[in-house]
Amino acid sequence: MRTPINLVVLGPPGAGKGTQGVEFARRRAIPQISTGDILRDAVKSGTELGRRAKATMDAGRLVDDELMIAIVRDRLSRQDVAAGFVLDGFPRTVAQARALDGIMTGRPPLIVIDIAVPDDALVGRLARRRVCGQCGQATSVDLAPGSRCDRCGGELLQRSDDTESVVRERLRVYADATRPLVDYYSDRSSFRAVDGNQSPAEVGSALADAVEAVLADRAAARVAAEETGA
Repeated sequence: MRTPINLVVLGPPGAGKGTQGVEFARRRAIPQISTGDILRDAVKSGTELGRRAKATMDAGRLVDDELMIAIVRDRLSRQDVAAGFVLDGFPRTVAQARALDGIMTGRPPLIVIDIAVPDDALVGRLARRRVCGQCGQATSVDLAPGSRCDRCGGELLQRSDDTESVVRERLRVYADATRPLVDYYSDRSSFRAVDGNQSPAEVGSALADAVEAVLADRAAARVAAEETGA
């Protein structure tokens, strides 16, 4: 059996976390779990957690750490994560990261990959991003210079939060609120940073290599521990 991989992908807005997480999960045949999806699932389920989440969102408020942690704990209790998972959008705060450590007790440790991209590159990347108004597919004007989606023919639109001023504010918020997660995880042997200022294929290859390097280090540490114990 393959070693379970429990992966968290960090990175600023526009770094490609979602794209890379989906692709890695597909290759490993493990679930990609996004906070948006599990919130929608919780609301649809009608459970107590779902009702609390719905009331919070209906009031226009952000779901707080306590409720988000409870929803993630519930999602990670399901059988389909036995072979591993990729988390997208969680943790977002150090408090959530500490709670996730507790949830992971008795499971293979987390692998944490940070996709690092310079701010100026992210501003340019997001300024070129377009989203299909019909099917939601995202693309770049570099790849799709026309005004129509190559999947469904829908009109390609620029998101209101992809303008330079808004992107720079999002990056500032990320640096203040989420960047401390890198500091929280960076001294762990299961942490790696990869260069996100490359093509998506190159970033995906670097991410996969980083995960394999962590697994190799773990295997070597186990062998060394067994030899020492002997």
